Amino acid sequence: MQIIAIYPGTFDPITNGHLDLVARASRLFHKVIIAVADNAGKAPLFSLEERVSLARQAASSHVNVEVIGFDNLLVNCARQNGATVILRGLRAVSDFEYEFQMAGMNRNLAPELETMFLTPPEQYTFISSSMIKAIAQLSGDISSFVPDVVHQQLIKKFKQD
Repeated sequence: MQIIAIYPGTFDPITNGHLDLVARASRLFHKVIIAVADNAGKAPLFSLEERVSLARQAASSHVNVEVIGFDNLLVNCARQNGATVILRGLRAVSDFEYEFQMAGMNRNLAPELETMFLTPPEQYTFISSSMIKAIAQLSGDISSFVPDVVHQQLIKKFKQD
């Protein structure tokens, strides 16, 4: 049986922390789907198409990783793509309560889906997309926190403002 995991998020933008989780998951599962959420409510810096493109470029070295965009309920997206595992990252204890509630709700909506949590290595625990954008907007050095393709797009995006 092929086990497919889906890793949902806004990925605005995708970071080295996200990619570390993807790399580790790609060794655990037959296929990993990075599912980029439309999530207009968060007012993302990058459009859905840009975020999908950046994630595809950043994850291109993993042959069993696919990147998709989605704008529906996560459990429905997981079912449509044959996933049986929802993959989530936990950076800090503060993430746990929200993620625990989401896992419970997803289990209630789709009991056939399991949620698995992975924790990052220490060097990625403080990285968040929000912080990356804030630093980049003020011309700070984010090169060690994001793939080069993302770094270049952030420079370009903030030069337009």
